[in-house]
Amino acid sequence: MRSPSLRKGLPLKEPTRIALETIRAHKLRTFLTLLGIILSVSTLILVVALIEGTNRYIADRVANMGANVFLVTQFGIIPDRKEFVKALRRNRQVTWEDYEALRDNMELPLRVGLESRRNGTVKFGNESMEDIDVRGVTANIGEMDVEEPASGRYITDPDDAHRSQITFIGADVAKRLFPGVDPIGQTLLIDGRPFEVVGVAKPMGTVLGQSQDNFVYMPIQTLLKIYGSNPRSMAINIQSRGPDWTLRTQEEARTLMRGRRHLAPGEEDSFGIFSASTVMDLWKQLTAAIASTMVGVVSVFLVIGGVVIMNVMLTSVTERTREIGIRKSLGARKRDILLQFLVESSVLSGIGGVVGVLIAAGLSALVGATTAVPMVIPLSAVLVSLAVSTAVGLFFGIYPARRAAELDPIEALRYET
Repeated sequence: MRSPSLRKGLPLKEPTRIALETIRAHKLRTFLTLLGIILSVSTLILVVALIEGTNRYIADRVANMGANVFLVTQFGIIPDRKEFVKALRRNRQVTWEDYEALRDNMELPLRVGLESRRNGTVKFGNESMEDIDVRGVTANIGEMDVEEPASGRYITDPDDAHRSQITFIGADVAKRLFPGVDPIGQTLLIDGRPFEVVGVAKPMGTVLGQSQDNFVYMPIQTLLKIYGSNPRSMAINIQSRGPDWTLRTQEEARTLMRGRRHLAPGEEDSFGIFSASTVMDLWKQLTAAIASTMVGVVSVFLVIGGVVIMNVMLTSVTERTREIGIRKSLGARKRDILLQFLVESSVLSGIGGVVGVLIAAGLSALVGATTAVPMVIPLSAVLVSLAVSTAVGLFFGIYPARRAAELDPIEALRYET
């Protein structure tokens, strides 16, 4: 007569307990068995943590051009060298007239501004700094951009209209040229010309190891007066009314620019539209290639780990043949034996997944604490890793479990180890 517990089928608690006892009894063998699973899960989570961390870093620091802001420039992002050579021949510089046309004729944007950049030298007293980002801006750039005054003020419309020689400087410039001195009201030289400091920006830190605080801003018309009326690096900054308006606003800007350039339908743009989404799309293309490569590596590790688990479970079936015979003689059904070994292999691989997650979390924390590499482990990656590792154990445990379930109880009882 079957016992009540066996009539109901073998509970999950018993095979789970047996699996844990096997791990405790054979620690080294268990570690070697699970090495493939551990490596695959650790590798998967580390790669995901790196990609997720860099995605957030790029979005927050590199692609952050201000809220809902995009640029109309001479070139957009051109990853292909041949396309860049073609663009050099085709594209024309963005001009002051382009800016005026978009500013006066666009209906959708919240703001339209203009900026121009070049490298220059700044000096105060005996101290000087080279390769400083000299940027001419319209006053409304201050309402679009990420820089904010820590003291003083930003550039204003009257500054621009009067071509005033005033400047808004970065935190590194202030720290280097004015140590222990309030920069506001001081006069520094930008490429040999005197400018009064009217504001100092809040520190923004570094991006990919490059300081974002080495800059001096001046009114755009002051820059044009000093350096020439048509500098090469002009960019029209356009701020849409919100995220839902951005694509429509970009299309309006594109239509007006194409009309000004007299481009025929089907002819390529002779200018670029540069936005945060453009940067992120390019970055995601790069990370997708990395992720695809790592999926192949992780798959190899998983298959190796699964084959090892299958061999260990086959050995376990052989070692426990007599035990299986006793269970069957007491009324255990095939599905009871099948469930027992499937649960054991799943628990085994699941523990490997947990160990892999813990190792990856430790390494991610170490890398994040000791380097500038951003590491973020999303919860979804942990859950997927644990699910995959458990599924591998389940899949590769099917053959040993079926072999155990098919054993003849009489022959199993006769088996001698």
